[in-house]
Amino acid sequence: MSTPFVPVIRSLLDTDLYKFTMWQAMLHQFPGNDATYEFHCRNRPTLIPLSSIAGEVDQQIDHLCSLGFSEEELAYLGTLRYLKRDFIEFLRIFRFQRHNIRVATDGEQLRISVSGSQIHVMCFEIFVLSIVNELYFRRITEPGPALDEGRRRLNGKIAYLKRPAQHPRANRFVFFEFGTRRRFSKAWQEEVCRTLMREAPDHFRGTSNVDLAHRLGVTAMGTMAHEYLQTYQAVGVQLRFFQKAALEGWVQEYRGDLGIALTDVIGMDAFLNDFDLYFAKLFDGLRHDSGDPIVWGEKALAHYARLRIPAASKRLVFSDGLTIPKAVEIYDHFADRIPCGFGIGTHLTNDMGLDPLNIVLKLTTCNGQSVAKLSDSPGKTLCDDETFLAYLRQVFSR
Repeated sequence: MSTPFVPVIRSLLDTDLYKFTMWQAMLHQFPGNDATYEFHCRNRPTLIPLSSIAGEVDQQIDHLCSLGFSEEELAYLGTLRYLKRDFIEFLRIFRFQRHNIRVATDGEQLRISVSGSQIHVMCFEIFVLSIVNELYFRRITEPGPALDEGRRRLNGKIAYLKRPAQHPRANRFVFFEFGTRRRFSKAWQEEVCRTLMREAPDHFRGTSNVDLAHRLGVTAMGTMAHEYLQTYQAVGVQLRFFQKAALEGWVQEYRGDLGIALTDVIGMDAFLNDFDLYFAKLFDGLRHDSGDPIVWGEKALAHYARLRIPAASKRLVFSDGLTIPKAVEIYDHFADRIPCGFGIGTHLTNDMGLDPLNIVLKLTTCNGQSVAKLSDSPGKTLCDDETFLAYLRQVFSR
């Protein structure tokens, strides 16, 4: 007897907010871009080879390409003041095109490649990663023990948050759920958010998942990801100035909204060289996603001090592989000097006593040209074009 088809993705809102914010910027600034995205698994799956779910992934993508935005979903997006009417109207007629995405296998490896008009393919990312994750963990014969362990661990995290504070801090500890791309399942992600809303309302401030933010009545969180800045490496801007061009494009698009800038496409030092007084005043703060978070935060504070900008008027957001205890440790270091926020992903949505997948679907070329990030963690570099990587390192003295 064949297994009934159960869709992983049921709504096109079931993705991270920053996909929408980057999508609008790309629609307005570079509607003619072409782009390629490639899937990678950075660790070895322990349950089954990913190649074994290739056929199911294809089925799920067929279903994804049949979905559109409902009028109710569009109305919700229209309440977000930074999303413009023409973008909402674009979404009204948007459908993913099946010919833009290909699924294949290579031994035990799963190969997924996405290519085409950037504004039509860039939002495959989170959906594809969610599909692969959920199909992989559906292979567990008895999911009950994993869910029981997930609930036990979640209760432990909540108990940790409820510990009495040793002494009052200038700024409260707050965090956001950032785990859509690595979740055990959509149902578990929703259970986590509902539990945190009920049990840790003083600390839990929202989710990156737009569908959950909409249905649960919490704040949708997110601004930009690496692909936004990387795109500017391939749009005719002199490479040395691509970060400034990207930041300026964001300022012009959002006029003061969504003011947290990502710093690690080329590394923090190179970013701060471009993050001058103009940008430092315009952006509300910075997001950490690689390298030592304490070193990174101290560099940010020193930069604001050099520019004579009060640290209390800015915010640092940390989002690199965090656990609750690690986030609290970082918070304890900075909380009396600058407001902080913490985006926590896998530790919330896939901490079930099983080895999670470390999977990505990353921008690799734009307009036929390689793009890359160097970041502050060498393991996060993703570019097969060694010539371009060498040139990028030379330009930014990395």
